[in-house]
Order: sequence, then structure tokens, then C-alpha cells
Amino acid sequence: MTIHQISVFLENTPGQLAEFTRLLEKAQIDMRALSIAETQDFGILRLIVDDPYKTVNVVKEAGYICSITPVLAVEITDKPGSLVKMLTALSDGGVNIEYTYAFTARKKDMAYMVLRVNDSEKAVKVLMQNQVRPVSQEDLAGLFED
Repeated sequence: MTIHQISVFLENTPGQLAEFTRLLEKAQIDMRALSIAETQDFGILRLIVDDPYKTVNVVKEAGYICSITPVLAVEITDKPGSLVKMLTALSDGGVNIEYTYAFTARKKDMAYMVLRVNDSEKAVKVLMQNQVRPVSQEDLAGLFED
């Protein structure tokens, strides 16, 4: 159970992120989560959006280099210790986390994490055994509705 993350290469210069997000705004694409990892010359923008396929088409038409990456999204209780419990379960289960970032939703008392792991199937099994609910691409839409 994975969701679609879009990774985009951006030049590391003033205004690039604003220009990119303006492109999404014009196409009426709603961002759900965003993370940037940078180097001196470029950044890798990681996005979770409402419509990944439309987004890839819009982004490629605008000349950006991008790709779709399967990642996990999980729902955890928003209280102290929930994150460490999830991370410990994955570690004990032999699942390596390559990167992670968080996002918020309108669901009270819950927190959401995006995880890129070395073995998604194994991670889902470990998470479910530890009462951590993976979120599907379809579930994402419901998290942002009033």
C-alpha cells in the first residue's frame, strides 16, 4: 500500500520554489505535503499532491525533470512516544528508512508521516502488526476534506 510522491529537480537559486509553486497554482494542483533536500547547485523537491498524474504532466510540460516514487504514508496518534514506537517497530523488523517527512491533515489527534523505505511490503506488514495504519492514495483525499 503505497502512495505516489513526485520528485522534482529545482535549481538552487532565488525564486525557483516560488516559480514552481505558481505553476501548480495555475494548474489548480493541491499540495498535501512538501519536502526539500538541497545541495549547493540544486534541490530535490518531494511532493504529495491531490492528482499525481496530472501534476507530472504539468511539470514535464513546463520543462522540469521529475519522477514518481512509491512511498508509504502512515497515520499515528499525535501524542508523545508514537513516533518512537513506529520507528522502533520498523527497526526491529529490519526495515531501513531512507528518508521521512511529516504532513498535517484535518483529522484531530492524528499525525501523518511519509516514509521511503527499503522494503515497502515488509514495512506495511510490520506497521500493521504494531497498530500503525498505512494510508492509501484514496485515503489521502478524505484527510483534507472538511
